[in-house]
Amino acid sequence: MAKRLRDFRYMSFDVVGTLIDFEGGIKDCLAAIAAEAGVAIDGEAALSLYRAARYTPDALRFPDDLARVYLVIAPQLGLPAEPRHGERLRASAENWKGFPDSAQALARLARRYRLIAMTNAQRWAFEHFSLTLGRPFHAAFTVDDTGLEKPDPAFFEQVFAFVGTEGAGKDDILHVAQSQYHDIGVSRRLGMTNCWIQRRHAQPGYGGTIEPESFTRPDYHFTSMAELADAVEQDEQA
Repeated sequence: MAKRLRDFRYMSFDVVGTLIDFEGGIKDCLAAIAAEAGVAIDGEAALSLYRAARYTPDALRFPDDLARVYLVIAPQLGLPAEPRHGERLRASAENWKGFPDSAQALARLARRYRLIAMTNAQRWAFEHFSLTLGRPFHAAFTVDDTGLEKPDPAFFEQVFAFVGTEGAGKDDILHVAQSQYHDIGVSRRLGMTNCWIQRRHAQPGYGGTIEPESFTRPDYHFTSMAELADAVEQDEQA
């Protein structure tokens, strides 16, 4: 049986997709380019093309890779395949918004837990995300820091080593994420307690995120960060 929420010392978070609305950011930027070109695009179709182009052997670190990805998907969307638009999509990451509940929920959770960011994004992008979220993190691990991307277990091992320097272990961490592929499955295999934030609960499919080979039933399951923060406060009062 999962530990009670109040028993954890840390919460670790996937950032892009869980706290930051990267799908909305990508769709908004592509829609703006499309409007200027006099065409219309289907946002969900664009995400499917993005997903197929993003996860390839020649992929670069994210979100720098968006410049490459744009040139791959632009012809399929009827958009001008020009490098300047690829750079525009990459740069749009600086302005991606947090989900409406993210910053407030993190502020509530930070009163009780030490919050750790675990992101496949590069450090330059994470700094923008962190600012958008109110800089709530006790520590942060990016692809630049680890040299790895989730779901590589070695990414998680670096976080375990860090909390070990503070006298804690993986049993003291609740891992919170929306991606079944990048986070929920691997955290289960590593013996962590996890919490699935099902951001796409009202939409079919996996959007811009890889579909997992199999679904992992999480220890905790919410459709928003606000629900998680509410559950923590209710658990404290029980």
